[in-house]
Amino acid sequence: MPLPNLLDYESPREYRQHYERNFCRGVIVTADNIRIYFKPQKFGHAFYQNSQRRSGPKDEFAPERAMRMDWIKHTLEHPDAELYFGWNKDDKCIDEARRVSVVYEDFVVIVELSLSKQGVLKGNFVTCYLADRSIDKIKDGPRWEKEKCLEKLKK
Repeated sequence: MPLPNLLDYESPREYRQHYERNFCRGVIVTADNIRIYFKPQKFGHAFYQNSQRRSGPKDEFAPERAMRMDWIKHTLEHPDAELYFGWNKDDKCIDEARRVSVVYEDFVVIVELSLSKQGVLKGNFVTCYLADRSIDKIKDGPRWEKEKCLEKLKK
């Protein structure tokens, strides 16, 4: 699968419209058949950053992230995506209900998984970013396993 084109809009508003039209109102299903849902309020978390490059409020639009927005869909749908368990920064541990997908360079897509009323896995988009400083740590972590994820969610 070729690398998706970068988006090139004039304003954050246009990127938000693209996100809401193609992600919030679109249907995205992973290669292993997990429906991923996108909420409008996640736009700020995914495509803004702290202007001081520290933790704290995300007050600055991040065009380098937003330009790669269409990489989210391709990453989630790619049959050869590398899948890893996510990290819970509050508890400082691996979270079997979070999944990190990697396909293109060091671009990562993070989703939080849960069970639908029918007991089927579904996911909510959390964020995406270029993990240039953390990609090695991500790839050194444990590979995502559906069974372990389901085990955690059924508790």
